[in-house]
Amino acid sequence: MNNRDQRQLCTFFVDGIHFGLDVLSVQEVLKYQRMTRVPLAPKSVSGLINLRGQIVTAIDLRTRLGLPPRQGERLPINVVVRTEEGAVSLLVDEIGDVLDATSSDFEAPPQTVPTASRALLQGVYKFESRLLLVLDTKRVLAEGRDEEPLHS
Repeated sequence: MNNRDQRQLCTFFVDGIHFGLDVLSVQEVLKYQRMTRVPLAPKSVSGLINLRGQIVTAIDLRTRLGLPPRQGERLPINVVVRTEEGAVSLLVDEIGDVLDATSSDFEAPPQTVPTASRALLQGVYKFESRLLLVLDTKRVLAEGRDEEPLHS
């Protein structure tokens, strides 16, 4: 197997669902940061955080994926990703491990995932104990989509 067949993924959980992003797109992972609300912003935009002088938009993945709100006192974790427009924070429930994946384990998103949520995924990796849903950062950050629950 050559290195082109391998990919490292930064993984995290949202509502118990295992997600991943290419590790090269992740700038850093931070504990919860105080946010400034943004009037009239889309509902998935939780606010703005100040990251060492850089203003970063925080997107709540629960809202973006149409999942139920976070319960209790548990604060989200910031996964700061690099985009063409600059850094953006994705709010997740729990951070996972960095996993190595091979292209032979990569598949299209299953049909059981609702259409609107499936559009936010690059695909899935099959691991022994679970599926890892790989987010398409560009699509997650695109606004104007109907938000349909990932599971009913």
